[in-house]
Amino acid sequence: MLYTTGFTITKATGQVVDFSENKLRKSLQHSGANKEEIDRVLKYVLANAYDKIPSKQVYKLAYKKLKNIKTVFASKYKLKKAIYQLGPSGFPFEHLVANILNKSGYTTKVGEIIKGKCVKHEIDVLAKDKEKYVAIECKFHSNDDYICNIRIPLYIHSRYHDLKKGWNRSTPLKEVWIVTNTRFSSDAIEYSQCNGIKLLSWNYPENNGIKKRMNDLGFYPITVLTLLTKDEKQQLLKQNVVLCHELIQNHYLLNKIGVHEKRKQKIISEIKELCHKIEDKETKNH
Repeated sequence: MLYTTGFTITKATGQVVDFSENKLRKSLQHSGANKEEIDRVLKYVLANAYDKIPSKQVYKLAYKKLKNIKTVFASKYKLKKAIYQLGPSGFPFEHLVANILNKSGYTTKVGEIIKGKCVKHEIDVLAKDKEKYVAIECKFHSNDDYICNIRIPLYIHSRYHDLKKGWNRSTPLKEVWIVTNTRFSSDAIEYSQCNGIKLLSWNYPENNGIKKRMNDLGFYPITVLTLLTKDEKQQLLKQNVVLCHELIQNHYLLNKIGVHEKRKQKIISEIKELCHKIEDKETKNH
């Protein structure tokens, strides 16, 4: 603890709540910063805060100081915001989900159209392991305001039954998942649990959500990078480059969007530090 503060923050919903130093400290720990570095960030935030400060401004202050300490800390800290910046189309998010599943023992296809008993369905991600196929519906949203309510699993459940009735592959279709970058309402979770629908969101299931899986794998979207401009990120996304590590072995893509050599090397260095878990695994495999 640094010291007790008496100011409040205004959340995006308009709700005014007491500032929590512990909550901010916990979120900063995910950046990889150590205790001393986190203390420096907290000191900077507290020195510039004021009563009823918007929560977005608290984030901006913390991000600015982290970036000053080490850019890779800032990149990890902005992970959730970076996911929102993958839009407006949902394809980059589907690509991200497919990559996570590929590392979990599945083979995947994105955007496959399959005939059900009654109609054709476009499956966002179709995953397969040795025993089964899994149909995955991805719900991408560009901000945190949207909650996937019960209408989503109700709709997906009916599609799944039509797919199963028309399924003609030797490997059976056994599961349906719904994946979102935001969160599910309590009744959506209750209905899904009752009907065997698997849910995956930012922090759900607890200790096994998208955030944890991405950090464990070292999978970060290019939108986290501090050394690329917004326009450069969009150019790469248009070329279906979604994850940072995809640029490690494809340096030429940075040249293609006009990044000069000196800055390119800095960007690659940032990516390698950010994705060191992938680098370490590749080194061990050679």
